[in-house]
Amino acid sequence: MASPATPRQYPLQRISTFKDRPSTTASTPSSPLSSFASDPIFSVFLSADFNSTSFSSTALSTGSSIAIAEKLQLAIRTLENQLRSQVLSHHTHLLSQLSNLHQADSSLTHLRNSLSTLQSSLLRLRAEITEPNKAIKSKTTQLSNLHSSVSYLQGTIRLIRLSRKLRGLMGVESLDLSKCAQLYYEVVSLFNESDLGGIGVVEEEMKWVLECGEELRVKGMEVLERGLESFNQAEVGAGLQVFYNLGELRGTVEGLVGKYKNVGVKSIANALDMKAISSGGGMYGGGPGGIQRSGTPQIGGGSKAKEALWQRMNGCMDQLHSIVVAVWHLQRVLSKKRDPFTHVLLLDEVMQEGDSMLTDRIWEALVKAFASQMKSVFTASSFVKEIFTTAYPKLFSMIENLLERISRDTDVKGVLPAMSPEGREQMINAVEIFQTSFLALCLSRLSDLVNTVFPMSSRGSIPSKEHISRIILRIQEEIEAVHMDARLTLLVLREISKVLLLVAQRAEYQISTGPEARQITSAATSAQIKNFTLCQHLQEIHTRVTLMVKGLPAIAAEVLSSSLGTIYGVACDSVTSLFQAMLERLESCILQIHDQNFGALGMDSAMDNNSSPYMEELQQCITHFRREFLSRLLPTSASASSVGSETICTRLVRSMASRVLIYFIRHASLVRPLSESGKLKMARDMAELELAVGQNLFPVEQLGAPYRALRALRPIIFLETSQLAESPLLQDLPPSVILHHLYSRGPEELESPLQRNKLTYLQYSLWLDSQGEDQIWKGIKATLDDYAVKVKARGDKEFSPVYPLMIRLGSSLSEKAPASHKPF
Repeated sequence: MASPATPRQYPLQRISTFKDRPSTTASTPSSPLSSFASDPIFSVFLSADFNSTSFSSTALSTGSSIAIAEKLQLAIRTLENQLRSQVLSHHTHLLSQLSNLHQADSSLTHLRNSLSTLQSSLLRLRAEITEPNKAIKSKTTQLSNLHSSVSYLQGTIRLIRLSRKLRGLMGVESLDLSKCAQLYYEVVSLFNESDLGGIGVVEEEMKWVLECGEELRVKGMEVLERGLESFNQAEVGAGLQVFYNLGELRGTVEGLVGKYKNVGVKSIANALDMKAISSGGGMYGGGPGGIQRSGTPQIGGGSKAKEALWQRMNGCMDQLHSIVVAVWHLQRVLSKKRDPFTHVLLLDEVMQEGDSMLTDRIWEALVKAFASQMKSVFTASSFVKEIFTTAYPKLFSMIENLLERISRDTDVKGVLPAMSPEGREQMINAVEIFQTSFLALCLSRLSDLVNTVFPMSSRGSIPSKEHISRIILRIQEEIEAVHMDARLTLLVLREISKVLLLVAQRAEYQISTGPEARQITSAATSAQIKNFTLCQHLQEIHTRVTLMVKGLPAIAAEVLSSSLGTIYGVACDSVTSLFQAMLERLESCILQIHDQNFGALGMDSAMDNNSSPYMEELQQCITHFRREFLSRLLPTSASASSVGSETICTRLVRSMASRVLIYFIRHASLVRPLSESGKLKMARDMAELELAVGQNLFPVEQLGAPYRALRALRPIIFLETSQLAESPLLQDLPPSVILHHLYSRGPEELESPLQRNKLTYLQYSLWLDSQGEDQIWKGIKATLDDYAVKVKARGDKEFSPVYPLMIRLGSSLSEKAPASHKPF
C-alpha cells in the first residue's frame, strides 16, 4: 500500500492521451486520468487531501477489498504503460536534456576553480591593508582626543574668565543683580553644555559659582517680595528680571504663587480655629472658660472667644486682600515687562497657552479653602455657627468690604482686574450656608412674634397697640440690620413679606362677619369694635412698613407690594361690609326724593324753609354714622398729619361721600316735574346735603368732580332752557345728568328712558351704574325718536325747545366721548 501514498505527496497531473492506443468507442475517455476522475474509487486519489489510512479503512469495511485491490493493480499497470509510452514519444528531447546536464557540470567545475583563485587574491589584499588601517585608526583617535582636550581647555578658560568677571561684579558694593544673574546663567550653561565635570579647577570654581547663585536667588527674591509688598513695579520688574536671567522665572513665579496660596489657606484655617482662638484669649486648657470638643467655649469664655473670632476674621480678610493684590501686582508686571535684549514678554515665559491667569489660580484656591472651612465650622462648631448666623450681616459686610477693596485696588485701566464677577459670586456663595440660616432665623423670630400676638387658639382676642408696635419694631430692626447691603436687604424683605402674609392670614381669621358686623342703626357692637381695631392695626402696619421701604430702591417696594397689598385688602375687608351697609342706607334715603312733590305751585311751597323729610333722614343717618362709627375709625388730626398719607377708612369715607353726591345728583336730575318752587326746595336740599357731607363725612371741597357737579347743578336748574346750551356750567356735569334734567322741562309725551321701559328708579339707577355715557345716550335717543314720531303723527311742525337741545348735546357726546366713559 506504499504506492497509493505517492499521489498524496506528489499529486498526479493530467497527461495527454496515449497516441498508440486509439479509442474503441466514442464514449471512452481520452486518458486514464479522465476515467479515474469519473470513477468513484479512483477519483479519491486525485483529491489534494487524500488519506491512505482512511481509504484502506473504508475498503476493508466494505467487504470487497479483493475487487478493489485488483482494480488498483489494473490501474497501476495502465499508468506504467502510459509512462512508458510518454518516455518513448519524447526520447530525443530527453537525450538532449541529458547532454545539457553534462555541459552544466563542466561549467560548474571551471567556476569553482575561478572562485578559489579569487579567494586567494582577497587574502593577500587583506594582509596588505591591515597595517595601514591600524595606523590610520590610531592617528584618528589621537586627533579626536586632541580636539576634545582643546575643547575642554577652551571651555575651562572661558568658564574661569566668566567666573572671574562674575566675581568682579559680585564684589561691587552696588550689586547689579540682573547682570550677575546673566553671568551666572552663562557659567552654569557652559558647564553643563561643555560637560566640564571632573576637571579639578572647574569643580573648585563651580562651588563658588553655585554659592553665588544661591545668593542671587535670595537677594532677587528679597527685591521681588519687597516690591510686591510695597506695590513698587520697578522693584518687582527688577526681581523678575533676575530670575528670568537665571532661567528660573516660571518655577519661581509658580513657587511664589504657591507660597501665597499656602499663606492664604493657612490664614483662613487659623481664623476659624476655635482652639487657637480660645488659647489666644487665655481660655484654652482645662480651666474655666476652656474650649469644649464641640467648639463651644465653656461658661465664662463666650464673650472673649467671640471677640477673638471677629478679630481673627478681620485679620484674615486683610491677609486675603494683601495676597490677592500682591499676586495681581505680580501678574500686572509680568504682562508689561519685556526682556531688554530678546524683547520677550515675561508673562509668555510663565504661562503657556490654555493656562489660567495667576489671579484666577490664587482666587480659586482661596475661595475653595474659605468655602470648605465655612462648611466645616457650620457643622462642627455650634458656637461659630451661632455667631455667624446671628451676626451674618457683619460677616457678609466683611466679605463685601474685602471684595470692594480688591476691586478698587485692582481697578487699573488696561489691566485685567484681580477678580471676575464669577469669582465675586463664588466668595459670596461660600457663606451662603450662614445666609440661609440667618434668613431662617429672621423668619422664625418674626413668625414667633406674630404667633404670640395672633394666637390660633383664641379667635376672640384682639392684639393691643403695643403688640402691633412690637411687630413693627421687629420688622424695622431686621431691615436696619441689613440696610447697608442692597442684596441682603432684598433677601430679608422676602422673609418679611412672608411674615406680613402670616399677619394678614391671622387677622383675617379674627375678623367678625354676619349681621352684627353690618348693623348701622344702633351703637357700634363689640364685633364691629373688634373689626375697627383690626383695621387700624393693619393700617398701622401697612403705613409704617411702607415708610420703612420708602428710602430703599424701587425693587424693595416691589418685593413687599404683594404682601402689603394683602394687608391692605384684609384691612379693607374688616370694615368694607359696614361702609357698604351704610352706603346702601344713604342711597335708600336719597331714593325717597322721588316721593317728594317738587312740581307743586304756590307761594307756600316756595316760602317753606324746612328740609325735605328724606333729607332730614339722610342727615340723621350721616350724623349717627359719624358719631358711632367714623369717630372710632378716622384718625385724629394729629395722627393723620404724623402719618402723612390717606388711611383705609379715610379712603372709604371719601368714596362714600363722592358716591352720595353722585347718587343725589343723578336722582335730582330724574325729578319730574320740577316747578319753580320745587327748584327752590331742591336747592335747599343741595345745601343741606353739602353741609351734612362736609361736616360728618369728608370735606366736600376735596372731592373734586362730584362736588363741582353738585355746585353746578344748583344754578343749572334755574337757568332758562335757551341759556343752557351756552352755559359754562355744563362742563362740570356729565351729559347724562343734563339730558335727564331736560326731561323735566319737556312735555309729558316726551317720556324718559325710565318711563319708556317701565323701570323703577332703583332699577334704572343700577342700569346707569353699569353703563357708559354713550350707552345712556342711546337709551335717551330712543325716547327722543319716539317723541318725534308722535309729533309728526299729530301733524305738528314744531318740537319742544328741549328736543333740539337734547339732540345737539347727545350728538356731541357720541362724537367726543369714548365708549368706556362713565358718568363719574
